[in-house]
Amino acid sequence: MIIVVNFSYICRFKNAAYSDMITVNDIAVEFGGTTLFSEVTFAINETDKIALMGKNGAGKSTLLKIVAGQNKPTRGAVSAPKEAVIAYLPQHLLTADDCTVMEETSKAFAEVFKMKAEIDQINEQLTIRTDYESDDYMKLIERVSELSEKYYSIEEVNYEAEVEKVLKGLGFEREDFNRLTSEFSGGWRMRIELAKILLKKPDLILLDEPTNHLDMDSIQWLEDFLINQAKAVMVISHDRAFVDNITNRTIEVTMGRIYDYKAKYSHYLELRKDRRVHQQKAYDEQQKFIADNQAFIERFRGTFSKTEQVQSRVRMLEKLVLVEVDEVDTSALRLKFPPSPRSGQYPVVVEHLSKTYGDHVVFKDANMVIERGQKVAFVGKNGEGKSTMIKAIMKEIEVDGGKLEIGHNAQIGYFAQNQAALLDGEMTVFETIDTIAVGDIRTQIKNLLGAFMFSGDDTTKKVKVLSGGEKTRLAMIKLLLEPVNVLILDEPTNHLDMKTKDIIKDALRDFDGTLILVSHDRDFLDGLVTKVFEFGHKRVREHFEDIKGFLEFKKMENLREIEQ
Repeated sequence: MIIVVNFSYICRFKNAAYSDMITVNDIAVEFGGTTLFSEVTFAINETDKIALMGKNGAGKSTLLKIVAGQNKPTRGAVSAPKEAVIAYLPQHLLTADDCTVMEETSKAFAEVFKMKAEIDQINEQLTIRTDYESDDYMKLIERVSELSEKYYSIEEVNYEAEVEKVLKGLGFEREDFNRLTSEFSGGWRMRIELAKILLKKPDLILLDEPTNHLDMDSIQWLEDFLINQAKAVMVISHDRAFVDNITNRTIEVTMGRIYDYKAKYSHYLELRKDRRVHQQKAYDEQQKFIADNQAFIERFRGTFSKTEQVQSRVRMLEKLVLVEVDEVDTSALRLKFPPSPRSGQYPVVVEHLSKTYGDHVVFKDANMVIERGQKVAFVGKNGEGKSTMIKAIMKEIEVDGGKLEIGHNAQIGYFAQNQAALLDGEMTVFETIDTIAVGDIRTQIKNLLGAFMFSGDDTTKKVKVLSGGEKTRLAMIKLLLEPVNVLILDEPTNHLDMKTKDIIKDALRDFDGTLILVSHDRDFLDGLVTKVFEFGHKRVREHFEDIKGFLEFKKMENLREIEQ
């Protein structure tokens, strides 16, 4: 039996240890006559930190839900020790609206409090009842003994201090604790659910894109927690640096099967490359072998003296197990943004800028000069003013003081975090692009869609059935069709797989205009931006270095101090 945590506390017992905690036995998933994957078998041990990798649509999230007990496979089964506790954080989830952040997060310990309340209630009954010999009285004694054994086996925990520590690590301030969860965005509510999972300290944590709504500081805190405090972990993430830092094993889902590597992500890439080289070599050799035998069969078919040899080779080819080469690596594809109209020397100039909402100061006395052709990053904790500055640049909000100038002939293209959600769900993939494409590009729509991995029947799918990653790719194509010279991208890599991120990163590297990137994806920013603007403590601080230099500088300053 698998006990799946649905955001309620499960008791933690001392000395619980399992060798093979969870075993996935020969599972398959089929729907609509299509096999997503089959014959998938692997075990999860108590110290495994597993990255579940594969392109969008390969079946990663489906496999994670099956391990969590949320979905059932077509065939096969998942087994686990009776006491094993699995906690699952899906990509999309909202908390309740009727309580504060502290109250909602404390629900992680609800079962402990419920157990204590039942023990107190039974003890009170035992003191006032006099039917000592009755069956009901004996059942009460048995129940309170059972509960007490469990309750007093739980490690002693200062619940309020634990909740506070985790919430602050995930970016909440102390003044947020008594605010209603309804006041927070979906991303911040997701952090509350993540906090509840971490507080439960389960035997296996399943995370589907946990970093999408976290800033750099919170990601580093989560990394430290998963490495040093969590037991087994299985994670789907397109943050290359994150998975490389926390995992010691990689399971790749590809072409309906899995490959299991006892290696972290960067080493897995090397092993996968070697595997594909050997596959291609074996495939080429087999194809030559098949061609040679087919030529022999055709040449001597009907020749009496060769009849037995011909039939022998026909039977041999019929029994031959064909070598398959895994899907082609699409990262070799090249995309190019259209040439940028020339802007003035300084597309964005900010002088002594201030912005407040009521009594809340977002930033004050901010200064910023972005030159034509520069690629810069806006980084910092969520809520420190990155999006506010973008809205000011886009003239969507009024500022309270200072000056903000948009340079001569600056033509801005903007990709918002919710850009994918703004697509028309009733239109097909092809129609979405066809309605905005003009001129010669209309003859290239299928090639453009193919470059973003929309091919064949994919182009006729309605937008509403696409995955989050597919919608993001489609929204990015729309941006490619706009002739702009200032690109502002707000978390463009959320929901994108590694290959697509590499394709877009290469295209942005070659973009001849000005680029402003809001992102917590260190790997994506590395080698792309040459200047960093750090938002925090009501200030905007300019760093004249790339993202590696910025992070090294912050580590010297002790990044954890920001959270404290």
